[in-house]
Amino acid sequence: MTKSLSELGLRARGGREARVTGLTVDSRDVTEGALFAALPGVKVHGASFIATALEAGAAAVLTDAAGAKMAAEVLEASGAALVIAEDPRQALAYTAALWFGAQPDTVVAVTGTNGKTSVSTFVRQIWQELGLRAVNLGTTGVEGDWQAPLRHTTPEPITLHRMLAGAAAAGVTHAAMEASSHGLAQRRLDGVTLAAAGFTNFTQDHLDYHTSFDDYFAAKAGLFARVLSEDGTAVINIDDARGVDMLAIAKARGQEVLTVGREAADLCLEAQRFDATGQEVRISFEGLVRQERLGLIGGFQAENVLLAAGLVIACGGDPEDVFDVLPLLGTVRGRMQLAATRDNGAAVFVDYAHTPDAVATAIQALRPHVMGRLVAIVGAGGDRDAGKRPLMGQAAAEHADTVIVTDDNPRSEDPAAIRAAVMAGAPEAIEVADRAEAILRGVDALGPGDALLICGKGHESGQIVGDTVYPFDDAEQASVAVAALDGKGS
Repeated sequence: MTKSLSELGLRARGGREARVTGLTVDSRDVTEGALFAALPGVKVHGASFIATALEAGAAAVLTDAAGAKMAAEVLEASGAALVIAEDPRQALAYTAALWFGAQPDTVVAVTGTNGKTSVSTFVRQIWQELGLRAVNLGTTGVEGDWQAPLRHTTPEPITLHRMLAGAAAAGVTHAAMEASSHGLAQRRLDGVTLAAAGFTNFTQDHLDYHTSFDDYFAAKAGLFARVLSEDGTAVINIDDARGVDMLAIAKARGQEVLTVGREAADLCLEAQRFDATGQEVRISFEGLVRQERLGLIGGFQAENVLLAAGLVIACGGDPEDVFDVLPLLGTVRGRMQLAATRDNGAAVFVDYAHTPDAVATAIQALRPHVMGRLVAIVGAGGDRDAGKRPLMGQAAAEHADTVIVTDDNPRSEDPAAIRAAVMAGAPEAIEVADRAEAILRGVDALGPGDALLICGKGHESGQIVGDTVYPFDDAEQASVAVAALDGKGS
């Protein structure tokens, strides 16, 4: 397949036209006739690789004024078409949408610090239960009626639109995707046509990338301020402190709004009752009142379910039909997932909680389901927001009966230094460096009616130490520990 620059919505300097054979942001992937997007990066400008891309046969280069200046000499000598954009990331997003040309008929996106994976997965499950072919895209890859792995929560536009087109070609008509702050700040979603967008919550995270809370919030808000069109519907959790701000942004754009919350919301969670394996919820919407059972652990999961239901309703789903299928929803992998149960009835759960608020929320949400003591294992990732580490320890110490601090993904940092930072917020915690040993000791501490919550890695199947990813799955390790301690073998 080839397309001209004008077909891709691009205008080259001097009006030069060119036909391109593909798109890439990686000079190593350039093939003859490709368009190479040389984007500004956090550490290196992509223009540094323009010469390599041209040597490999790139027919066109998309960059900004700074990139064009950096590679002016080699660009002039090559004769390749040069497209200079004020915002080359956004230009690439629209270009990728035109290149691949297809996406599922109905697409929604959800943003927020916590809950994106759960909400998008629940949206997909509801659609499937309603007989629609659907997928969700995000942290856990592409799941549903068409599947594929992803390296990032919100992939760069070329990969994203390749996936959306692939899903559409496979007959998928509905897609729910996670919109990360990085993805929004870098304009990765700007070429996606959304029917609706959702907001879960806003708490501390990613301050290693964003310069401030305001910058972090502005990135999230871009979903409603820029990506979702005026014809779309904003589904917003107004229980969150920043929900009011997001609501104002949506209304200012003229978007239809559907609010979700516990009080004074369009879709209202009126009451909850917990038991050992799930919860009963009473919900209301436009005079319709229903009581349904959710086989999900944690009160916040009901909030995630309601936001998901709101997104489906916003896309035309009948409320009665949507509420009918809520009891059929299954646990999202690595999100309050029951990983193992001891012979004495004690349960072990795995959750992706990796922010102070998420740790506190997860432990508090598990408490009503537990008759005995609650043990929490917590750590923090290396090369990420260091300011949240003591806060994570503090959150665990405030809400769990026993806390074990261990390694998460230390990456290039000293694991002991990371643990020390977490321990600063939980000085009474037990420090166990090896994560497998920490899980074993946590499981060993469980008596009848107790529960262990392993926070941080959730669905991940590896532990990153330095530049190496070692096989490690929290749920699997929990099962091994229970089997060993209860005499069932490994």
